[in-house]
Amino acid sequence: MKRVLLLGLVLAPVAIFASEGAVETDIVQRTVNFIIFAAILWYLLADKIKAFFASRTLGIQAELDKVQDTLKASQDKVANAQKKLVEAKKLAAEIVDGAKADVDSIKQKVLNAIDADIANLNKNLEESNKVEISKAKKQVVGEVLNELLSSENIKLSQNELVNIILKKVA
Repeated sequence: MKRVLLLGLVLAPVAIFASEGAVETDIVQRTVNFIIFAAILWYLLADKIKAFFASRTLGIQAELDKVQDTLKASQDKVANAQKKLVEAKKLAAEIVDGAKADVDSIKQKVLNAIDADIANLNKNLEESNKVEISKAKKQVVGEVLNELLSSENIKLSQNELVNIILKKVA
């Protein structure tokens, strides 16, 4: 209603000054009619216009609330993803540390197994050398004895041969 009154006050001087002059016009009547028309339109449409703008305001507010809810949900998802990322990094670091410990443990076990294998191979080599040396000694002794026994230059009696063998065995 204040707007209609303000409009009337603005248009009143125009209507007054428009009637001065040589030509008589009906500007005053037209201005009054316009003000009355505008007041009637305002009276009839004010509630509908207010309702329209109120519903539009509520619709915009609802959309804004939806966007804010979506933004809040997105921020929560980002925060959760960052937490999961931090946890994943911790888990990855633990896995790497565990893997390094496992590698060190396996490396130590392999070194111990290799050392044991080398010791066993050395022991087997020594035993094999002893066996080969004893075979060689037996072979040489056998050849020498065969040569001595087969040669006719040296004559040994049965008793002397037994004494020599007993002395070697003892």
